[in-house]
Amino acid sequence: MAGTAVVTGASSGIGAATVRRLAKDGYDVVAVARRADRLREVARETGARALPVDITDAGAVRRLADGLEACDVLVNNAGGALGAESVATASVDDWERMFSVNVLGTLRVTQALLPLLRQGAGGTVVTITSTAAFTTYEGGGGYSAAKHAEHALSETLRLELCGEPVRVVEVAPGMVKTDEFALNRLRGDAAKAAALYEGVDHPLTADDVAECVALAVGLPQHVNIDHLVVRPLAQAAQHRIHRGPLIHRKNEHGI
Repeated sequence: MAGTAVVTGASSGIGAATVRRLAKDGYDVVAVARRADRLREVARETGARALPVDITDAGAVRRLADGLEACDVLVNNAGGALGAESVATASVDDWERMFSVNVLGTLRVTQALLPLLRQGAGGTVVTITSTAAFTTYEGGGGYSAAKHAEHALSETLRLELCGEPVRVVEVAPGMVKTDEFALNRLRGDAAKAAALYEGVDHPLTADDVAECVALAVGLPQHVNIDHLVVRPLAQAAQHRIHRGPLIHRKNEHGI
């Protein structure tokens, strides 16, 4: 057995894919999310332990930590975006919710599990942020602000744990197409959600991001990937997206 891995936001998308991938690598995976029904489905598929927990609830997070005997890997994945309004018109409630889950939820879980991560031969904290953690864009103020804060949390934690055998890894995905992220952000408007990915040749999948997590976690313990940015080939930057088939150019010999 590779050890115990705790994955938050594990009921769907990147979280569920990460549960599957780490279970494949032999981890005893503890899948954590609010939605008990979806979580049980992931657990049945993967053999993971399903623990329904709302990471915005401090008491629930404490009970999660108290119920674990070990934690070798923590994947802070729970989060999300709400709304695409401008700063001038955005809902303060949406911003509060994004900070509550993305930032404070990550902080609570990390604080609660750090004692276990410090106990073994070596622990790893992986936080899934976003390219929005270092690049802003119109309509993304609240989400970008939350992810910037999550990035700062990870960078600071790495400095504070220097000298201890605990790695701190940040994985920052660009355009990822999942069943729920864009749909939730756009308040259930399926047409608008689909338009975000229209014409993009192979946006990232949840499985692609899970592979990056597995790569970072699977390296020797003395190797730390501080910050891994992963995008689809069609996305060169936040605002530079190629829509349509990728262009195959011939060289001077016509090949």
